Amino acid sequence: MKKLTHIDNAGRPRMVDVSSKADTKREAVAKGVVRMKPSTLELLRKGEMAKGDVLTTAQLAGIMAAKKTSDLIPLCHPIPIGEVKVDFSLDERKSAVEITATIKSSGQTGVEMEALIATAITALTIYDMCKAVDRGIKIESIRLIRKSGGKSGVITLE
Repeated sequence: MKKLTHIDNAGRPRMVDVSSKADTKREAVAKGVVRMKPSTLELLRKGEMAKGDVLTTAQLAGIMAAKKTSDLIPLCHPIPIGEVKVDFSLDERKSAVEITATIKSSGQTGVEMEALIATAITALTIYDMCKAVDRGIKIESIRLIRKSGGKSGVITLE
């Protein structure tokens, strides 16, 4: 059985020592979906939501959140982030916003958590800005879809 990396021999939490690892270029991509009523998606698409421009605000929130990942996730390393991209695809057939967050860095540890945090906070911001007109909004399927860098190389999950 593999040893847990965030637990010391006495069973206490610890931050993994990455100081001897070489810097490598790293990238992670995460996705998530926010489902809503068609009328809500139409308001969002037209920029007519009462709270303002939902997608621009959510995009900024996701970028800012990625930079705060180590403050939000215990034992997560603070890392220098080279790029954060948060993109959207509106799916009118499914009445949904698909979020894609891409994080790039050059360092000793991966950026998967940053991509997942960016996706989650982006989705939560969309929810917050649209909830007044749609109480049934659903945040779904936040997941890592690809990562690269480090000793694992490229891992593609979808």
